[in-house]
Amino acid sequence: MKQNIHNIERIVRIIIGLVILSLVFIGPKSLWGLIGIMPIFTGVTGWCPPYQVLGISTCKK
Repeated sequence: MKQNIHNIERIVRIIIGLVILSLVFIGPKSLWGLIGIMPIFTGVTGWCPPYQVLGISTCKK
């Protein structure tokens, strides 16, 4: 798993994931908020499977 996400994008993904995940506890209290786990995972690991498949990398060369 080679990093294919730039550090700034990683931070943004983690923040967005936490906001979506918070919907489980506040707001509509829907289990759809569990979708926020995926952006958190990709932000923490720095690796995005769709980017890998499509050959995309936002990291500087």
